[in-house]
Amino acid sequence: MNSDAKLQDKDLFTFIDSDSIQSEKIIAPRYSYWRSVFRVFFKKRINIVLIVFFIILVLSSLLFPIFFPYLPYENVTDAKSYNLSPSAAMDYFNNGAFDLKWIFGTGQQGNSIFYGIMASAGTSLKLAVICAAINMTIGILLGAVWGYSKTFDQIMLVIYNIIANVPYILLISVLVYVIGAGFWSFIFALCVTGWLSIAYFFRTQVLIIRDREYSLASRCLGTPIPRMISRNILPFLTSVTVTLLATELPSYISMEVFLSYIGVGMSAEVPSLGRMIQEAQSSFMVYPWAFWPPVVIASAITIILYVLGQNLADASDPRTHM
Repeated sequence: MNSDAKLQDKDLFTFIDSDSIQSEKIIAPRYSYWRSVFRVFFKKRINIVLIVFFIILVLSSLLFPIFFPYLPYENVTDAKSYNLSPSAAMDYFNNGAFDLKWIFGTGQQGNSIFYGIMASAGTSLKLAVICAAINMTIGILLGAVWGYSKTFDQIMLVIYNIIANVPYILLISVLVYVIGAGFWSFIFALCVTGWLSIAYFFRTQVLIIRDREYSLASRCLGTPIPRMISRNILPFLTSVTVTLLATELPSYISMEVFLSYIGVGMSAEVPSLGRMIQEAQSSFMVYPWAFWPPVVIASAITIILYVLGQNLADASDPRTHM
C-alpha cells in the first residue's frame, strides 16, 4: 500500500524549479476595447433586429433606384393615372396583377409612390452621411484645438457668439436661395456653419480633461500639442463622439424633410421625402396612400438611427465593460 501511495503522489505532484524571470510575468487575457464594445452592444437583441431592418432599408434605397429608376413625370400626360390607390393602380397598369411598383399607388402626376420613396430615402441617407462626415470631422478637430489653445479660444468664442445668434434654419434658407437648391448646394448650406456647434461642444469636453494628471505629465515631458490631442484627449472622448454622432445623423434627415416640406429644400429634380409629404398633405384624407408611406419611412429611418446610435454610445462607455 505504501508503494501504491508513493506512485499516486508522483502522478499528482511535480516539482518545478524556481525561475525569477517567469515569476515576474503576469498572464492576463488580451483586451480589445472595440471587441468589448460590440459584445455589450449585441447583447441587446433589439439592436440586431434594427440593424437587419436598417441594412435592408439602406440597400433597397441605394440599389433599387439604379435598377428601377424613379421617373416622376412618366405618366404626367395620362390624367387617368393620377392619385390611384394601390389596387386601382395595379388594375390600371397590370390588369390586376401584383406589381411592386404600384404597391403604394400613384401620386399627383401618376408617379409611382414606392419608387419615389426608395429614391427619396437614398437621397436622405446620402445627405445625412456626407453632412455628418464633414461636420463631425471639422467640429472634432477644431473643437479639440479650440479647447486646448487659449489664444484660439478667444478668437473662436467671438465667431461663435456672432454666428450662434443667427437662427440656423434662417441661415440655411438664405444660403439655399442665394446659391441654388441643388443636392450639393443643400449640403453646403448645412455644413457651412453646422460644424460650429459640434466644435463648441468638444471645446467644452476638452476643457474638462485637458488639465488632468496624465495630460500635465505629457506637457511637462514636451509632448507636441497635436500628439497630445490625438493620444491623450480624443481617445478619452470616444463615447461622447459616438453619442453626438447618434444625434447628428437623424437630425440631418429631419432637417432635410422639414425644409423640403416648407419648400426651402432641394430642387424639384432631386427626390425628397419632405417634398412627397408636402405635395400629399393637402389631400391626405382623400389619398392617404400618398401621404402616410413617406411619413412612416422618414420616421423609421430617424428612429432607427437614433436608437442604434444611443445604444452604441452606451456600449462605448468604458463603465459598461466592468
